[in-house]
Amino acid sequence: MNRHQVEKNPVMGLSWQELIKGSLLRLHPGHLYRQPVMLVVGLGIVISALFSMQHLLQGQSWGLEFSITLILLFTLLFANAAETLAEARGKAQASSLKAARDDLKALRQTPQGALEYVAASQLRRGDVIQVKAQEIIPADGEIIQGAATINESAITGESAPVIREAGTDNSGVSAGTKVLTNSILVRVSHDPGSSLLDRMIALVEGAQRQKTPNELALSVLISALTLIFLLVVVSLMPIGHYLGISLSIPVLVALLVCLIPTTIGALLPAIGIAGMDRALKANLIAKSGKAVEIAGSVDVLLLDKTGTITLGDRHANEMLPLGVSKQVFYEAAYLSSLADPTPEGKSIVEFIEQEGVRIEATQEAQFIEFSAETRMSGVDLADGRSIRKGAVDAVSRWVKKQGGHLPSFMEEEVERIARSGATPLAVAIDDQLVGVIALADIIKSGIQERFAKLRLLGIKTIMVTGDNPLTAAAIAAEAGVDDFIAEATPEKKLQVIRDHQQQGQLVAMVGDGTNDAPALAQADLGLAMNSGTQAAREAGNLVDLDSNPGKLLDVVEIGKQLLVTRGALTTFSLTNDVAKYFVLLPALFAASFPALAGLDILNLSSPENAILAAVIFNALIIPALVPLALKGVRVKALKTDQLFRNNLIYFGLGGLILPFIAIKCIDLILAAVI
Repeated sequence: MNRHQVEKNPVMGLSWQELIKGSLLRLHPGHLYRQPVMLVVGLGIVISALFSMQHLLQGQSWGLEFSITLILLFTLLFANAAETLAEARGKAQASSLKAARDDLKALRQTPQGALEYVAASQLRRGDVIQVKAQEIIPADGEIIQGAATINESAITGESAPVIREAGTDNSGVSAGTKVLTNSILVRVSHDPGSSLLDRMIALVEGAQRQKTPNELALSVLISALTLIFLLVVVSLMPIGHYLGISLSIPVLVALLVCLIPTTIGALLPAIGIAGMDRALKANLIAKSGKAVEIAGSVDVLLLDKTGTITLGDRHANEMLPLGVSKQVFYEAAYLSSLADPTPEGKSIVEFIEQEGVRIEATQEAQFIEFSAETRMSGVDLADGRSIRKGAVDAVSRWVKKQGGHLPSFMEEEVERIARSGATPLAVAIDDQLVGVIALADIIKSGIQERFAKLRLLGIKTIMVTGDNPLTAAAIAAEAGVDDFIAEATPEKKLQVIRDHQQQGQLVAMVGDGTNDAPALAQADLGLAMNSGTQAAREAGNLVDLDSNPGKLLDVVEIGKQLLVTRGALTTFSLTNDVAKYFVLLPALFAASFPALAGLDILNLSSPENAILAAVIFNALIIPALVPLALKGVRVKALKTDQLFRNNLIYFGLGGLILPFIAIKCIDLILAAVI
């Protein structure tokens, strides 16, 4: 272990020297200007220091003023340390991310079709580059030719390679990832400095974090309270003069700092940065802090069935011949699935082979690949027969077009399969439907409990699927979602989102394909898959580096925790101020204004010690709450109004009682020491 490792605090993620340096650098007026409460504390330090120096030079008592100056300085340093610590939690990732970005070379295609090596920093949006096996992808983009196995561990932390292919919903690639096999052509999607990797580095370093709307609103509230208490404290000077009480400027400064919401003002940046850090640890890239914040306020979740609710790996588990022999049906299903590269098509081939049915190899056959438009695959054999396999409605139309008729009992079998939660596929030879295949998907373990938790949080879940209504209803009932959209199209998803938004609800959805882009852009929270198309990644305001559709449920929990933490600590800070108000004013004025004596329940040793005890408590409560601000308040499965009520009870009541106990204890210590 080297010296650098010894100095690093495993909890903080940085050395004590780095923490102190970061806190001191934030004393710059340009930084304090962006935080009104901390700016007031900074001005208070200067004013108290000047009066302390004046009394020292004049030979007067200067201990109280100097103590106030010192304690206020520690208050400001503790506040700066909270922000420094929050930013440092993500910086450990930045060095490795920069290493993945630096010194990359690119093989760029010229307008004439030639290839030339250039630095990655020279690439621009729209450039086409070739990346070969064992090379690092130098820029974000979309594969336009070829397919490759890619190691994305540099940005996702997952060592298992993934497959990316042109013309599919898994065509997106990111800078810093490594091509393991084959050669691909990639169209660059971002200019230097704005790629996913650059955005991630900026986020973990806290360089480009902007305040969210709620954070801005809270900042305005804090500023307003600061102004109100400033007027209150200023008015105390003539009141004190009238009552014959001498209140020095440093004492009034200390009183002001104790009464304004310094606690939440100090912790607010740390709460926001920590929220972004939690998102980054979940391998989520937010285009702004607003995206994470909105996640905590979502009312409706649109979730794709495949890969989110189910495992997404549908397999053939039943094959039912209709009016033909098993051999004929199996042969038709086998041959028509050879041109279907989807997991479903492959599973049919595997199912038939495992059944021990021997299929003769076909020669001079014309295979028809599966396409999303026709929703069928098939083969035209040399003997003139045409075989098709696909969605029941698509194959039924094809049979009717050939002049055939559908068996009367087919609808019963299709409905039976659909009601069981499986997906029915039909197989036809020429004008005759010869059988039905059942594709079963498996509901993810624990998904029902997660939906139940979201329901308790007041969030409505809607499953989106291309399945027919019967299959969709069966899976929706098993998974425990609130509603479902069957036979979903891009237009239908877009309309559902708009309908809910018109009702004043915030909507979130997940997608990875080009056809998901309109809905992702329309949704208040759009989670795009990193492996998806460039259109989807551009439309969403959150990108999941793991490309896990189920991550949307985690996003909601991260956003909810951010909002609950901010609300809890704001409640604690404001009730703290109320408590300190009723501690300090009676202590200062009770001797000269007997009517306030009844409120002086703490019976503090002296007005000077009361002020010092209050400012010491005010300074110490900030570092005491830093771990909670960084870790976040635990979010229980409750609705928003219940969470708010719990915050008022635990943090509101706690913030009201704690100052009385702590200030009295500090006063006893001061009375014994001084």
